[in-house]
Formats: sequence, structure tokens, C-alpha cells
Amino acid sequence: MSFYRKIGLPLITGLFLIGAWYGFVLWTNAPSWKFPLLHEVLMAGYRERTVLFEGALETLSGAFFGFSSAVGLGFCFSVMMAASVSFRRAFYPYVLALQMIPVIVLAPVCVLYFGTSVLSVTAIAFLISFFPIVANTTQGLISTDQNLVDLFKMCNASRIQEVALLRVPYALPHFLTGMRISATLAPIGAIAGEFYAGSAGGAGGLGFLAIVYNARSQVAELYATGFIACFCGFIFVSVVLVLNWWLLHKWHDSIERKDL
Repeated sequence: MSFYRKIGLPLITGLFLIGAWYGFVLWTNAPSWKFPLLHEVLMAGYRERTVLFEGALETLSGAFFGFSSAVGLGFCFSVMMAASVSFRRAFYPYVLALQMIPVIVLAPVCVLYFGTSVLSVTAIAFLISFFPIVANTTQGLISTDQNLVDLFKMCNASRIQEVALLRVPYALPHFLTGMRISATLAPIGAIAGEFYAGSAGGAGGLGFLAIVYNARSQVAELYATGFIACFCGFIFVSVVLVLNWWLLHKWHDSIERKDL
């Protein structure tokens, strides 16, 4: 039953969607340049495999550096906000405001300051990934069970010991939840940045390739680019899920639930 739920149901759903895709195209007699079939997309991806592979590497590099920077700086920033109410009240509204700025506005601003380079793509991926980590981690740090906090105080634990040995482990599931959200956003931010900065030095990420294929009306290649971009997102999320299992499976109840 577990295998059926985890593998069988997604597989059946995928086959149904592919069948619906083919059925819609054949029933409406839609032209291939507008609605390419799956095998045409796969053939286009194979023809453009070298370009798509290089573009995926370009996108993954920008997304990785932006995501990893957001994880490190976001965690440190969250600890500071949890440690000081005044610091949290002073800076959290601005972190929230930064998250509300649309990516389409952030991208050209980053290009203005960092130029048309992978640094701009990294900056955009960082900005879009930063807030979920800060919001979730801070919430976990300040939501630590008060009975446990009182116990640490009774044992004369220092503030550093309380944070390192109690609050951080307690907030770990929240931190990993923020990482999962950011892992889906980082490739999106990188691809959005590549619409403006992805063609630096003659190289182009998936976002830049999408512009090129769209301008050439190569719809099958455009679909293939979208599939590769989706796969890049799955890579990020899969790594975070493995990390989540490795850190929590021995002690946290969420890993033990049978319906996951």
C-alpha cells in the first residue's frame, strides 16, 4: 500500500495527464508549432541537449549560490531577531517589505548594480529565497516550549547554551520548512534573473534560452526548456528533503507519519 501511494498514484496521474495531452491535441487538431506532443518535446530536448545542459548548469550555479547564501545569512539573521525583541521589531518589517517587491522589479535593479553576470542572477535568487528562511526559522526560535526554557533557566544555563542546545534544535523543523520553500523559489529567481542577465559572456541560462526559443517560435524547444527548469527545481527540493530526513528521522514525529 505504501509503494502504491508513493509510486503508483503519481505514476497513474502522470499517465493520465499525458493521455489527456495527446487526446486534446488530436481532438482539436492543433498545429504542432502551437501544441507540440510529448515525443516532439523529447526529440527537441535531445537535439538541443548540449545547449540545454550548459544552460541548466548556468541556472543551477546561480540558484545554488543564491540559495546557500540565503540559508546561511537567513539563519544568522533569524537567531539575532529571536535573541532581541527590539532587533526583531526594527528589522522584520523591512525584510517583509523586501519580499513584497516583485522579482520583475528586483531583476533590473540587480543588473544595474552587479552588471549582466552570474552575480546578478545569484543576487536575485538570494533575495527571493531569504524571507521564507528568516520567517520560518524566527517563528521556530521564538516558539520554543516555555517549560523547557524555564528548565534551562533553573539549571543556570547561559543564553548561548539556551539558544544552541534548546532553541536551535526546537526550531530545526521550521528552518527546514523554510529551506524547502526557498528551494522551490531559488531556481525561479535565477531563471527570472536570466531574462535580464543570463546572456553574459556569450553563455545563457535557461531563462535566456527561453527568450531565444520564444523569439524563434521553437515551441517544442521552449517546452523542453520548461521541463529542464522543473527538473532543476526537483533537484533542489530533493536535496533538502534528504537533509530533512537525515536530521529529523530519529527524533521528530513528522517523519514517522504514515500518510506522508
